[in-house]
Amino acid sequence: MSDVIADLALIDAATLSARVSIAEAIQAVGEVLRGGFDPEHDLPRTILDVPHGQLLLMPAAFDGMVGQKLASVAPGNPAQGRERIQGVYILLDGATLAPIAVLDGTALTSLRTPAVSAAAVDVLAEPEAGDLIVLGTGPQAVRHVQALSTVRPLRTVRMVGRDAGRAAAAAAAAQALVPESSVAVGSIADLAAADLVVCATTATDPLFSPEVVRADATVVAIGSHEPAKAELPAALLGRSQVVVESRRVAAAEAGDVIRAVDAGALRPEGLVTMHELFTGAVSPARDRPRIIKTCGMGWQDLAVAARAVGPGEERP
Repeated sequence: MSDVIADLALIDAATLSARVSIAEAIQAVGEVLRGGFDPEHDLPRTILDVPHGQLLLMPAAFDGMVGQKLASVAPGNPAQGRERIQGVYILLDGATLAPIAVLDGTALTSLRTPAVSAAAVDVLAEPEAGDLIVLGTGPQAVRHVQALSTVRPLRTVRMVGRDAGRAAAAAAAAQALVPESSVAVGSIADLAAADLVVCATTATDPLFSPEVVRADATVVAIGSHEPAKAELPAALLGRSQVVVESRRVAAAEAGDVIRAVDAGALRPEGLVTMHELFTGAVSPARDRPRIIKTCGMGWQDLAVAARAVGPGEERP
């Protein structure tokens, strides 16, 4: 009789990093989307409010694979030196639904989120784009520098945050990941020179004015999955091509999109989905900014987690 726990492969953060590079994670996301998977049909996740934060239950099933992430979002954690988002991931055999592996869900989230952004940036951004500004100083801000450097040679990187010490630490961490780029602490004024923008903050309201973003810029907004929060001004979405994971998720969770629609700046039918973008049904705009607004979905975890399963671990 099988001992389920004994048969599980345990994949910690170090093992995940060794088995799946950021480039491989980006490739995994792109392959799933180009292969025809439509995130519109991803299994819905459950978000539950609990004391001190939220619990997220994120299942996914496609291509003979099944997975489930249990994640927590604790806004007070960074002040205690802990990750804001933590979790565990269970990978299952698609035919028997028997557990195959348990992965460090915090490390998986830290890897797949910038991988999704970079995969979309690779399709949308101008070929010569290379001047990046990152609003935010947390782990996702730093990992996005590494991810975007995989799809575009970064000339300059400017890290912007409210706390000067944290901004300096983020810039130093980013510089170590992209030694060939010029990385420094910046300010909102650097938006005028940026053709790549990443917003990775916990902001409740827009971070800057809509007119400061260049027409040739590609903007990534990942900071929130809450409908009442927005990092981007509604008017910016109104003059941009807006790419979302799915219309269903955007309408329920993407505060940036919800606010823009409510303000009359954006029509829901004008949204472009990742499925449409990666299958070529819709081409990238070249006459206006391009925005990638993500909230996080279960299929993204599964696409990357499956890459971490080594030989002999495919079946328990």
